[in-house]
Amino acid sequence: MLLEWISKFVTNYVGLSHLTIGQLGMIAIGITLIYLAIAKHFEPLLLIPIGFGIILGNIPISGILREPTGSLFGGLLHYLGLGTWLGIYPPLIFLGIGAMTDFGPMIANPVSILLGAAAQLGIFTSFLGALFMGYTPAEAGSIGIIGGADGPTAIYTAARMAPHLLAPIAVAAYSYIALVPMIQPPIIKLMTSREEQAIMMEQLRPVSKVQKIMFPVLVVILVGLLVPTALPLVGMLMLGNLLKECGVTDRLYKTAANELMNIVTIFLMVTVGASATAERFFTWQFIGILLLGLAAFILSTVGGLIFGKILCKLTGGKINPIIGAAGVSAVPEAARLSQKIGREANPKNFLLMHAMGPNVAGTIGSAVAAGVLMAMLS
Repeated sequence: MLLEWISKFVTNYVGLSHLTIGQLGMIAIGITLIYLAIAKHFEPLLLIPIGFGIILGNIPISGILREPTGSLFGGLLHYLGLGTWLGIYPPLIFLGIGAMTDFGPMIANPVSILLGAAAQLGIFTSFLGALFMGYTPAEAGSIGIIGGADGPTAIYTAARMAPHLLAPIAVAAYSYIALVPMIQPPIIKLMTSREEQAIMMEQLRPVSKVQKIMFPVLVVILVGLLVPTALPLVGMLMLGNLLKECGVTDRLYKTAANELMNIVTIFLMVTVGASATAERFFTWQFIGILLLGLAAFILSTVGGLIFGKILCKLTGGKINPIIGAAGVSAVPEAARLSQKIGREANPKNFLLMHAMGPNVAGTIGSAVAAGVLMAMLS
């Protein structure tokens, strides 16, 4: 009798008896992400909650992801995940990003907008590649957005157009953002000479307070009228920036940039990680998404660099082409990388503020690109 009770207990209540090889593999992936975040400092604010979420989501019979059925309540991460699946968390993340972003470098040098636009090349080329591989137009558009190197935009787009692919798209997008210091340097050094990397740029002109206040208002009106489907992301981005720049909403600005941003980041990353279950990931479809996402990210970097080299020629060497690589929306990692490579080529070089222009332009550009794809394909 006792042995029967123990056997029943182990079968029904001990997770180890239900653990599969796939779940064990996903738990190992979660531990690896946590290790990279702590030991290698690869985007710890993102990878630690994602990695921990992967572990939570792949422990069997915990019920933490359970959907409500009848009188049975759903699991904790099911309810927290509604903010992800309903597209609530990504715009709130954009609100925080806007509150932490200085658009001054882009306003001071409007050519940055062109560099940010050129760095969206990978989105549309990978969209076509995904169509060629047999994905539906909505799925292809969601996969292509990975090339913008903007996690919230990728999640928002996938939730709207291909919710069944949200988990692999989100994990791929944030993985490539974390790996910017590994992926971009070989591309930059392959496509630019040491002399180009060493180019010093003139100091940016001062930007007035009035210009900084007017910018978010004008952008939200322009984008809203031209690409209204992009307004949830761009609108929240610009609201956060206006709270920062207007000078009369310090409490709201600090809340958006700190407490709200931190809370939403935890909820978003943990629920995205928890949705990365073994049955969703160990498939050829996921491998295809990883490869297409990597191609998108590489092509976006290449697009920014090509246009940077064109501008370098047109301006007689006044623009350092490596800031074009910062046109991807990995803020501020891509801009810091341009600064690092420029400083290695010329110790007197200071490119950070110049690179921030295309970097923040890329944030707007990826959101607008997502809006265009959602309008066309949804």
